[in-house]
Amino acid sequence: MSKEIEDKLEKIPIINLLVIFGKKIKIPGLEGMSLYDVIEMYIIGILKGALTTRAGGIAFSFFMAVFPFLLFILTLIPYIPIEGFQEGLFSFIKEILPPQTFDAVDVVLKDIINNQYGGLLSFGFLLSIFLMTNGVNAIFGGFEHSYHITDVRNVFRAYFISLGVSLLMSLFLIVTITTLILYQVALSKIDETGWLDTGDLDLFLLGKNVVFLVMIFTIVSLLFRYGTKQGKETKFFSAGAILTTVVSLCTFYLFGIYVVKFAQYNQLYGSIGTLLILMLFVWLNAIILLLGFELNAAIYALRFRNKIDSIL
Repeated sequence: MSKEIEDKLEKIPIINLLVIFGKKIKIPGLEGMSLYDVIEMYIIGILKGALTTRAGGIAFSFFMAVFPFLLFILTLIPYIPIEGFQEGLFSFIKEILPPQTFDAVDVVLKDIINNQYGGLLSFGFLLSIFLMTNGVNAIFGGFEHSYHITDVRNVFRAYFISLGVSLLMSLFLIVTITTLILYQVALSKIDETGWLDTGDLDLFLLGKNVVFLVMIFTIVSLLFRYGTKQGKETKFFSAGAILTTVVSLCTFYLFGIYVVKFAQYNQLYGSIGTLLILMLFVWLNAIILLLGFELNAAIYALRFRNKIDSIL
């Protein structure tokens, strides 16, 4: 792609061999572009796209939107005819949060429940929708500041789409928790009949992990699809969505080990250390989300450039 970059890489031992090897691997769907071209474009986007700065902005806005989002879900609970939905929601939140952080979140959630304004038309409920939409809009804003994105939406259209995506994410979370509750009930019925001992096979844990995987992948694909105007060219099973999902799952596991074994936030900062852990967790996942998006954006930029070159 860039003659200047290629000339520099050719002077580095071993790296020059990897460049030659990468050029021989052609990526399907990119009109003959090679693996090297994708990697070069991807790295350029990361280095020139102020990745950590954008991740910091997303993490702050997303953190501010988390509790309004939960307020929105908790307000809907009385209208959801599923027994044990609130307990299922709390259990689900506890599973996805880093170790030692749920206690602080649990206090806030119980305070929200005890002080709800109630009703779908209350000021608190409408404010939660507004703040929740701001969080999603911040993510989309981080996408549009990519080095590879040049065509952006106007403010009003971007906010309207963010509102729609926020509601879709809320609906998907409700469906996910409902699925887990019904799945657990189904396993209990199977145990009662004596057909199968689901406890010995850890079927609930297996099913919960599968649902969690599907949830992450679907939400990421949804964000990539509607995050930018160019997102309409992104397929559901995109390279960026797969990368984000895999790295996120690894981060959940490794970050949990880090918090339990190595982190000393609570000893240094007391109870506020829990919030620092949560903020760090959100920031890391914001970086992972942007890394996945940059991969999709790099592929789109290559495909667009190839179409222009073929026309010329």
